[in-house]
Amino acid sequence: MNTTAVAEAPPVKLMKGPVIRLHADDNVVVARVDVPIGLRVDSEGFTTRSQVPAGYKIAARAIRKGEPILKYAVTVGFANADIEPGTMVHSHNTEFREFDRDYAHASQYKPVQLLPEHERATFQGYVRPDGRVGTRNFIGILATVNCSATVVKKIAEWFTPERLAEYPNVDGVVAFAHGIGCGMEMTGEPMQMLRRTMAGYARHPNLAGALVIGLGCERNQLRGLMEEQGLEAGPNLHTFVMQETGGTRKTIEAGVEAVKALLPEANKVRRQTVSASHLTVGLQCGGSDGFSSITANPALGAAVDILARHGGTGILSETPEIYGVEHTLTRRAASREVGEKLVERIRWWKEEYSVGRDVQINGKVSPGNQMGGLANIFEKSLGSSMKGGTGPLMAVYRYAEPVTTKGFVFMDTPGFDPVSATGQIAGGANLIAFTTGRGSMFGSKPAPCIKLATNTPMFSRLEEDMDINCGEILDGTATLQEMGQRIFELFLRTASGERSKSELLGLGDHEFVPWQVGVMS
Repeated sequence: MNTTAVAEAPPVKLMKGPVIRLHADDNVVVARVDVPIGLRVDSEGFTTRSQVPAGYKIAARAIRKGEPILKYAVTVGFANADIEPGTMVHSHNTEFREFDRDYAHASQYKPVQLLPEHERATFQGYVRPDGRVGTRNFIGILATVNCSATVVKKIAEWFTPERLAEYPNVDGVVAFAHGIGCGMEMTGEPMQMLRRTMAGYARHPNLAGALVIGLGCERNQLRGLMEEQGLEAGPNLHTFVMQETGGTRKTIEAGVEAVKALLPEANKVRRQTVSASHLTVGLQCGGSDGFSSITANPALGAAVDILARHGGTGILSETPEIYGVEHTLTRRAASREVGEKLVERIRWWKEEYSVGRDVQINGKVSPGNQMGGLANIFEKSLGSSMKGGTGPLMAVYRYAEPVTTKGFVFMDTPGFDPVSATGQIAGGANLIAFTTGRGSMFGSKPAPCIKLATNTPMFSRLEEDMDINCGEILDGTATLQEMGQRIFELFLRTASGERSKSELLGLGDHEFVPWQVGVMS
């Protein structure tokens, strides 16, 4: 039996009946709706032996102790006892343990069939002087260290909607404060990672201008940040050091005046028609459930496949949430080098970063994931990886590195959504697409975030936060491919200025969270 097959999306046909079969080789099916005890499922030839909530797995045949549990023909665990047909399969009878995976680097690589430029979709974006394209037009204020966090927030708070009313083409003034920058390692990856993140925001195409504000005695020195990252102060990038400017009040006043000076030019920028090849979408999932791998994630993957054909870029991340199915990505890698770079990142997580820690990559998923029907990280990863679509893996990046390769790429990040999305935005994502089954209330700036619900009950309950209901795939009112096209079209509308639900709610002011690694002292 093949325990390392590549996961495929559900069939095109509309779904019906009480259970969903995802692959002919699977020994489990998924309850499409809440299933009562004693229900005869004729399509599978079993009678349910217990009540099974929607999204949970049911044994489709007898599974012997130690046998792999297969979903999409991919191993998501092992039976820790004999399981009879019709029995619910979850963490109580599923064992998490390592198993061999054949990476088969680049063995299934197929290049993207790009559309001719004249056939590519377009959106209305902000073209910056360096040729990059923004989907929003913010002014950003960055703190080098937590000690200047209050100052950057106070500057941004001064620019109320009333004070910005005469600048209708400016989306807002936003502060990017964080909790590190001092008491940390002065050299090496921890400092490089923070500086990459800050530089990625300072030069982000969704910013018309930026201020960078330091205290003066921190380890993340302003001068070192600017020199190391190739940033130069100029008309659209201003810097302040609080200890040199005169302290808290005077720095706030100087910062307010600097932003005032930036606003007239920022307001002159107008949207232009540009190719969808300028779209870079960060792919996120949070509060996943048993339907994530059936509806929203593969539908988002279908949209990424479309985007790639139009010359755009999708960034898959959350390294702990591809663990166990990384071989399905290495096989599609553009080269052995790309595949091995992904495996190297996985090994760093397993052998250095998370050794002995009670974290997701070592098997356990969050209580919300458990309640949503996901037994362990292998099962969660199966769905998470689908957000990248079915195309070739073109490149692998470290956290917050500038993303320059087109198509489907991967960036090493934690699974914690604010930290992961921060890295993607620093890398150049000008849009975030976020799938959720339990209901995440995430938003981000300066890149707008759209949220995709996996199921109709949650969408209906949280419609104020959700942009698209991928639960229609389960309901039988849309196919996976139709939903992928809808998501792609929403990419274009959002990139052109249509406000997402998270933007309408004002989310994104507190979601700048750089990845903190290394020793604090």
